[in-house]
Amino acid sequence: MFKRLFWIGIGVAVGVMAVTKAQAYVKAHTPDNARQFLLGPDPENVTMKTLEGLIAEFNATRRAREAELNRQYADRAR
Repeated sequence: MFKRLFWIGIGVAVGVMAVTKAQAYVKAHTPDNARQFLLGPDPENVTMKTLEGLIAEFNATRRAREAELNRQYADRAR
C-alpha cells in the first residue's frame, strides 16, 4: 500500500514538473499571437482555469449520472 502511495506521489510530482516546464517553454519560445491562441488571453491563470473546467465537467457528469441512476432505481422501488 505504501509503495503504491509513494509511486503515485512520484508520478504526480513528475507530472506537475513536466506541465510547469512545458508551459514555461511555450511562454518563452512562441510568438505572442501563438501563445495567446494556445494559452488564452490570460496565460498566468491557465492552470486554475483548466482545473476549474475539469471540476465543473466532473460535477456535471456526476449529477447527470446520479439523475440517471435515481430515475432507474426509483422507478423500480414504486
